[in-house]
Amino acid sequence: MAEQIKNDRIRFLDDFGKKFFGVNVISKTLSTPLLHYYRMLCSFASPRATIECAISFSTTDFRSEMSAVNVPTLIIHGEEDKTVPIEITSEITAKLVPDNKFIVYEGAPHGLFYIEKDKLNKDLIEFLNS
Repeated sequence: MAEQIKNDRIRFLDDFGKKFFGVNVISKTLSTPLLHYYRMLCSFASPRATIECAISFSTTDFRSEMSAVNVPTLIIHGEEDKTVPIEITSEITAKLVPDNKFIVYEGAPHGLFYIEKDKLNKDLIEFLNS
């Protein structure tokens, strides 16, 4: 990732955004202008910040701290998340965090906050009211 960012950061962001939102993977894609908008927002970060972000999300490990979570926890993950694979993240989190509700959105990418916004809002409200 760091090499891709150094070589052509905007292309990296463009490709990353497509993967993030499941473009060409799912049928409910977002519009091209909205995809360009998110790329533009990400481009405001400095090249160094972009690299540090990639390093942080690929190396941070909270497994040793998860058993200390002492509040009801909602875990939602897209089944087709190619950015953060479910097998090494949410499935482990669901086993380690006590008192959790784990929901998998079938066919959803990492950017499910947009792709599945209606379902997500429903699940968030239901969880908060439980």
